[in-house]
Amino acid sequence: MTSTSPPPTIRIGELARLTGASARSLRYYEQQGLIHSTRSGGGQRHYAGPEVARVHLIRRLLDAGLGSRVIAQLLPCVDSGEAGVAEEAFGTMVRERDRLTADITRLVETRDSLNALIEANTRYRLGGPGRPSSCAR
Repeated sequence: MTSTSPPPTIRIGELARLTGASARSLRYYEQQGLIHSTRSGGGQRHYAGPEVARVHLIRRLLDAGLGSRVIAQLLPCVDSGEAGVAEEAFGTMVRERDRLTADITRLVETRDSLNALIEANTRYRLGGPGRPSSCAR
């Protein structure tokens, strides 16, 4: 029977292959304290198998718009079952969700303004009614 779990320790190239993160990103995650490695006698990084799932989580959080500092605040909740840590992480997640919602609202407003400009420009280019006296071309 073959196992699909990663070996007990893996080198940076294998972690990159398994997670889709570049070796450079992995070194950055480590610099930020998001993942951890040990070093071989030759200085090569070795990661524990569970770091694969951790990198996947980090990438999902980054894709959701969270920065590495915020992720660093959330990861202790993943690592610990302590209620205080969970409450702090919950507050961080709510604040980040509210920040993303505000960003989305601003982006929708900006898109709507751009759509209005495109419509005005289209009317101008077609010489139709309501043609503005000046418009971006």
